[in-house]
Amino acid sequence: MYLFHLDRMPGYLSMLLFHELAREDVEALVIVSPAKPMISIGYFQDAQQEVNLDYLREHQLPLFRREVGGGTVYLDQNQIFYQVIYGKDYARLPQSVQEAYQVLSEPPVRAHGRFGILAQFREVNDLITKEGRKIGGEGGANIANSLVFVGSMMMDFDYRTMANVAKIPDEKWRDKVFRTIEENVTTMKRELGALPDRYDVQRVLIEEFEKVLGPLERAPMPAWVVKRAQALGKQMLDPSFLLGKRKSRVDSFKVKSNTHLLFGSHKARGGLIRSVAEVEGPDLGGLIQDISLSGDFTLIPKESISDRLEPAIRGAIRREKEILPKVEEFFAASDTEMPGVEAKDVVKALGLKPES
Repeated sequence: MYLFHLDRMPGYLSMLLFHELAREDVEALVIVSPAKPMISIGYFQDAQQEVNLDYLREHQLPLFRREVGGGTVYLDQNQIFYQVIYGKDYARLPQSVQEAYQVLSEPPVRAHGRFGILAQFREVNDLITKEGRKIGGEGGANIANSLVFVGSMMMDFDYRTMANVAKIPDEKWRDKVFRTIEENVTTMKRELGALPDRYDVQRVLIEEFEKVLGPLERAPMPAWVVKRAQALGKQMLDPSFLLGKRKSRVDSFKVKSNTHLLFGSHKARGGLIRSVAEVEGPDLGGLIQDISLSGDFTLIPKESISDRLEPAIRGAIRREKEILPKVEEFFAASDTEMPGVEAKDVVKALGLKPES
């Protein structure tokens, strides 16, 4: 396995490289930070519903949709990002994303410990201090034939910008969002009373990862990978992928006399699930003609939401007893992993209540 110790890179490239390495079946640990601030959203998120796009434009903050689940994150050079890319034959690491979280969380946990910060992994994908504050976030995904695991060491964090990036229904709640983030998220600087040296953090993190990954071959990032990553960027930064076609944020919208768009959401242990359903019939319990699911959850394989879950729901009557067995069948598949989310959570996201 290679070690690509990149330090600071142009923002988009700091994210594009691990996507391209996965597509090229290159197994590696990447250590990197974006040279300038940017915003990254999870693969299943709805940017227009969850991100204050006007604020991003006004402050020239780039937006990137990663092929990894999870929520909206603010990235800058005060965060050290680790990206582990490996294939099915890499014997040291598990193929289950849930097991990967357990194993690959140990290096950053121990790295924090070496700086005097007692941290631990908390399901589904957080690193927390002994007081319960989040000090790092992680994510996992399948990209091409590779499994990708990403996370960060937060030396410092811009709480105010993160609060401004969130899209909220009423501006009077903005300070509440800021205070909530500040109360529940911490940093190495906050815990230690001073900003640690970034190169010390990188060195310690690499040493801890080598204990899990085995000896790493230090190498510069190949020019051909950079070139292909830049070409990949043209696809991933296209508005059709970045933003997609989304509907207005309302609970329901009458399209015509017997057709409604219904909007639902549910906060599961593993993340927020949003749904948009086109329902045809004389009432809201009619036939689901179309369905779209999004949110900040993790799903392996990520393609299964559009290939299997959404198709299973389409054509069903919008009733709990009709939908639940279809979703349970999806979860029963041996290759499906949705940490912290159960079939009943998906049903609740559709706005359906248990039937007696």
